[in-house]
Amino acid sequence: MKEYCTAKEMSEKWGISDRRIRAMCSQGKIEGAFQLGRAWAIPKDAKRPADGRIKTGKYVDWRKK
Repeated sequence: MKEYCTAKEMSEKWGISDRRIRAMCSQGKIEGAFQLGRAWAIPKDAKRPADGRIKTGKYVDWRKK
């Protein structure tokens, strides 16, 4: 039987906000996560997905080609 934890517990383990964890779950980036009512159940052995957000401050202007 797999063990699961909440978004709050994973946020403490991974060092990011629980809101970001919930966003990654809803986007399907955390494998094996599913929703129970309003809470997310995340496998304890889940791998932290790579953060695809821009951190350099250099945003790509997608409107210009």
